[in-house]
Amino acid sequence: MNEVTKTFSRYLVNAKAGDLPEAVRKEAVRSFFNWLGCAVGGSVHETVDRALSALRPFAGPQQATLLGRGERIDILNAALLNGISSHVFDFDDTHLKTIIHPAGPVASAILALSEYRKVSGADFLHAFVLGVEVECRIGNAVYPAHYDIGWHITGTAGVFGAAAAVGKILGLDEQKMTWALGIAGTQSSGFREMFGTMCKSFHPGRAAQNGLSAALLAQKGFTSSDRVLEAPRGFAHVMSTERDFGEIVDGLGERFEIALNTYKPFACGIVIHPAIDGCIQLRNEHGLKAGDIEKIELDVHPLVLELTGKKTPQRGLEGKFSVYHSAAVAVIHGAAGEEEYSDASVRDPDVVSLRDRVTATANPDIREDEVVVRIMMKSGQVLTRHVEHAIGSLERPMSDADLEQKFRRLATGVIGAPATDRLVSVARGIESLADVSEIARAGAGHARGDADAE
Repeated sequence: MNEVTKTFSRYLVNAKAGDLPEAVRKEAVRSFFNWLGCAVGGSVHETVDRALSALRPFAGPQQATLLGRGERIDILNAALLNGISSHVFDFDDTHLKTIIHPAGPVASAILALSEYRKVSGADFLHAFVLGVEVECRIGNAVYPAHYDIGWHITGTAGVFGAAAAVGKILGLDEQKMTWALGIAGTQSSGFREMFGTMCKSFHPGRAAQNGLSAALLAQKGFTSSDRVLEAPRGFAHVMSTERDFGEIVDGLGERFEIALNTYKPFACGIVIHPAIDGCIQLRNEHGLKAGDIEKIELDVHPLVLELTGKKTPQRGLEGKFSVYHSAAVAVIHGAAGEEEYSDASVRDPDVVSLRDRVTATANPDIREDEVVVRIMMKSGQVLTRHVEHAIGSLERPMSDADLEQKFRRLATGVIGAPATDRLVSVARGIESLADVSEIARAGAGHARGDADAE
């Protein structure tokens, strides 16, 4: 297919905020709101501390806020660090069709930019929708083959979304938008090998930073190929064994991928959520105690074991990719929030004991968001639960109230209750803001001393 990249660019340049359906705008607010809570909540994680400690001596002027921390840094590093903090808990949004976490690369880039130049809430939200559209459509075009090879699609596709969103705010013309996508594409990267390490959250952060850089370079006439997506040596052919360019160009402006976005009730890989859901349901209904359980059997989609088959995680970040650990904490604690994925939790003797009694069997007839849970009690009783769609899926979505509860749980311990109240109010009303940087200021929290970032 010819001129895929230019067709995309033409759409982005000509798209108007007034053309967004109300339902799309509402989902965009929910997506951004969820991202913001995750970014504030994750801002005090050691991953962010270490990244800031490494980069701050070489950073530029204090142009933008680090959410939840109060420090300021140049906009390129702000995009990187806020992107890291938004994904480090693995608690952010998921486009289930591609397993992309859409908000991180896009929101991190344009919020940093909005502190450098004034952006209205309406323009910000429109750019956000377009950025999500770009990364998810590109993801649609190459998923699952691209993912199966080993690319982390949030990083590889996310850089395009960040560049498109920033380019829209900068008012790039069609040629410069095309170049921005090309510059973004040549920086596309992120390996699934990094799952369970600090590098996983580095991917959306770097995608935000690189996408922002791409649009800024294009604005000044920095050139690239006009065919980054479709060329024989471009993104889709080099980085995937299969591709469908119709997923990129068909129905532009008629359907929006952000309408398919979902939000996590559990702070771990999305494919584990059905198992957690089923285990919590059985725990709560039967008052289960770990000591009374002989074993737990899970029938799961093959991707669950491919992505989350770590049987003996030693660090909290690894626990997020262990269906065994997740089932154990779901039964013991009735939850799978950030506390259940701490270093202490994955080493807890009670958790380890039950984790060792969890087995998971791949069944290709089971969907990615489905599970069959069987809990065998020492009494001989067998408890079974078939979860057809996990909570948080499109079929069982989180409500606005659910998202706010999650937001408050993440943010209050970092910036305090009064600041969280203010941030919730400002973020909910983003469309009416004259200056989006108000959100960054509200989410700043209090600067932590240099020693805390060492």
